[in-house]
Amino acid sequence: MRADRLVSLVLLLRQRGRLTADILAKELEVSTRTVLRDIEALSAAGVPVYAERGRHGGFALLPGFRTELTGLNHDEAMALLIAGSRRGAQAFGLGSALASAMLKVVDALPPTIAETATDVTQRLLIDPETDLLSRPLDTEDIPESIVAPIRSAVFTGRRLRIRYAAPGRTPTWRTVDPIGLVTVRDLIYLLATRSGADRTYRLSRVVAAEALPEPARRPDRVDLDRVWRERGTRFRSGGDQLVVSALVHPGRREDLVNTAVAVHAEEVEQDGRLRLEVSFQDARHAEWALWQLGTDGEALSPQSLRTALRDRATAMISHYG
Repeated sequence: MRADRLVSLVLLLRQRGRLTADILAKELEVSTRTVLRDIEALSAAGVPVYAERGRHGGFALLPGFRTELTGLNHDEAMALLIAGSRRGAQAFGLGSALASAMLKVVDALPPTIAETATDVTQRLLIDPETDLLSRPLDTEDIPESIVAPIRSAVFTGRRLRIRYAAPGRTPTWRTVDPIGLVTVRDLIYLLATRSGADRTYRLSRVVAAEALPEPARRPDRVDLDRVWRERGTRFRSGGDQLVVSALVHPGRREDLVNTAVAVHAEEVEQDGRLRLEVSFQDARHAEWALWQLGTDGEALSPQSLRTALRDRATAMISHYG
């Protein structure tokens, strides 16, 4: 762990020049005392690091301390750095590893490519944490104690024991054979098999996980994109879903369609509203989706959904009197 931190410290000084102990401590997520000890260790090992005193002082490296990564052109370097800005690595618990890797990549690039590629990536923002109204995007903060054993089992091909809380049910233990991890709109899913049957688990519903020593029973190679599409098709055609008929203002069509599992029929009414027949995962999912539309949407059927929405509206009126 310390060796990785020493490398990161050197790379920070290479790329950003003179830095204070406080800034280095913040970047490396350690104390300033630890930074000072690391500086001493680097100096003792022959790394040309020196201290500059004064108001604008700090630590720096003597010029010329670098290696180059050959074979990458400007567009390849830029694509790699842009990929490093995505939140997928963070979702899989690899955020700090990705940050360290990006430091090494940038440091190893030839100077002209490193300068232009880094400048370009500063002008692209991918998946910010909030929208223009400062509303946080839906994300799931999954503990490292859950992500780490699942990730390990997937990467090393070992069986996995998870305690899973399916909606409306008591958490239970189950042993699965992991196939891969998929992140979609900041939601993470584990694709696996259980007793030979396909299973898909949402990581936010895993309350405990343990990688087992025995090897997983799974193919040596997998087309994860194809597996995901096939499971999505089966999910959308499932028999336990709720089919809803609704009237929607045209301007809110996408809001409803994007939350539905599938759209079965659509036609335009005389008043300009759209009559849609859509499927939802269950009644609670349907109620939530229609409620988000306010008066721009109206559930026509089933009656149970209309009743649920009416009761919710009545409770809201009563609350605000």
